[in-house]
Amino acid sequence: MLIPRQKTPNLTLPLVGGGTFDLSAERSERGTVVCFYRGLHCPICATYLKELEKLVAAFAERGVTCVAVSSDGEERAKDMAEKVTATGLRVAYDLPLNVAKDWGLYISTSRGKTSIGIEEPALFSEPGLFMVSPEQALYYGSVQTMPFVRPHFSELLGALDFAIKNDYPARGEYTGAV
Repeated sequence: MLIPRQKTPNLTLPLVGGGTFDLSAERSERGTVVCFYRGLHCPICATYLKELEKLVAAFAERGVTCVAVSSDGEERAKDMAEKVTATGLRVAYDLPLNVAKDWGLYISTSRGKTSIGIEEPALFSEPGLFMVSPEQALYYGSVQTMPFVRPHFSELLGALDFAIKNDYPARGEYTGAV
């Protein structure tokens, strides 16, 4: 389990369109939103990433960068980037599943073709949403066991505004006996 205020696992992946996403090299004022999604086969992911794409500039106004990440290969990641019209949202791919597990993501097995007729990979990670500080410490985290009921990015923006205004620390950091 990831612990708030502690360093997150490293994350270095290729980006659709070229270049590399390297979490340890991010130079944003307030951090990075890392949105792990299931892959091209997931219609809910496409809708979710479209919402994030619309808010990338709003996050940037607050000093936060954004990236969407999946274990899909390059072609499927390109297809997803096109499907969600990703112009501001960076789309990273080739997430190793052992790294997904390091982030606390759940792993699922294929059930064949989805409702939109795209084959699921043999194994893939379920969604997760994280806000990581510029020092690469966990600020916020949410993971799902399936594609439904995800945090809304507009609510994350509102929470970010509150946290900035009130210098609100990451919570859930206690690891002692209970």
